[in-house]
Amino acid sequence: MSSSSLQRHETAHAISNLPLFFRRWLADPLQMGSIVPSSRTLSSRIASLAAADGDGMVLEIGAGTGVISRALLDAGVAPERLALVEIVPDMAEHLRQSLPGTTVLCADAFALPQHLPERFAGRVSSVICGIPLVLLPIERQRLFIEGVECIAPGLGFLLYTYCITSPLPYRKLGLSAKRETWTPKNFPPASVWRYRPLPRG
Repeated sequence: MSSSSLQRHETAHAISNLPLFFRRWLADPLQMGSIVPSSRTLSSRIASLAAADGDGMVLEIGAGTGVISRALLDAGVAPERLALVEIVPDMAEHLRQSLPGTTVLCADAFALPQHLPERFAGRVSSVICGIPLVLLPIERQRLFIEGVECIAPGLGFLLYTYCITSPLPYRKLGLSAKRETWTPKNFPPASVWRYRPLPRG
């Protein structure tokens, strides 16, 4: 293995931090949503979608061990443009150490307006959600959507999921839905959905 390949391998291992991921999965499987971190293919596709959304701030909610965060940086998102929200303190600290220059918020995804720094106001161009919204009651789903709408009006969000069909009852939630990509080689196979609020009136 060449030195550059070895460095990439070591960086990927440091970012994914499998022991930390599995400890958290064992502690709370429903909070994690998957038994393994996202694959490189899924991460790259999410990153390309987010990078194409504009040159504003990118907000990743439920960043976990930072696999997708690293893909965003590799896709050209500057660290100062990236904010990572992670409720688990150990994971948030891992993100701070492994992804210097990014903004890491150890915060509840359902209270985003209270936690997002003022410098992000009006500057968010892409929101990525990695938390398993499909497992939540519709009232919690609606609370999450309201929080995103508060910090990024009209923008909506990207949601990656392991459901074959839309994981959200988007019509009931006042959203439009589009499946942007599907990665059958991911384990388990994954889709990325884009949800946007429907115009009112």
